Amino acid sequence: MLENVKAYLSKQGVKYIKPEKAGPHQEEMEVLKALGQAARKEMQTLSRLIEERLVPFKMDRVSNWANQAQICRPHFWCYYRAPEDSLDDVAMAIRLYGQPEDWGISVEVSFVERKKSDTTLAKQHKVLDLPITYPLYYFAQEDGVSHRVEGTEANRQMLKEAVRDGRVRKVLVKYDVPVTASGTVEELVDEIAGGFEELKPYYEKANQN
Repeated sequence: MLENVKAYLSKQGVKYIKPEKAGPHQEEMEVLKALGQAARKEMQTLSRLIEERLVPFKMDRVSNWANQAQICRPHFWCYYRAPEDSLDDVAMAIRLYGQPEDWGISVEVSFVERKKSDTTLAKQHKVLDLPITYPLYYFAQEDGVSHRVEGTEANRQMLKEAVRDGRVRKVLVKYDVPVTASGTVEELVDEIAGGFEELKPYYEKANQN
């Protein structure tokens, strides 16, 4: 299951050079490109299977396997929006996490940075208005670096204060679904769909007017 995705996780940070310009590394780059494309295709298939479970939500495109600087970026993501959502609204998304020996798909309530408006961050902060319990957790961005924060009431209050003070810029709510070699794609989709259910109240709260 998702074999190419798993293999591609180890390529994080590798610089991709077009094979015709790679000299002695031509073959290596061809293999890398093929793996990146195959991994992205697996993520697209998974994303579509999830979309079928999330009606009326529609999936956006799956992120590319390399960024604009042509650095391999294995942690694919895909956003899901309801028909009434605008592009600058807070959405729900899946995101690949981890390394080949310990990895999975996280579900999150978040937004696309390059599509945000003046109100998007304030909407995102509303996820802190609802209580939280394990296995949900926060992902907080401080000084440009994001880190995991356990989903407890004490941490919720701490983050509310940090957002008010401007120390924390944004806070996502997340739910992890580990991928095991023994599972099936159907089981994985079931678990991810369950994650969306867990997070739906936060998504709805964030988009309340």
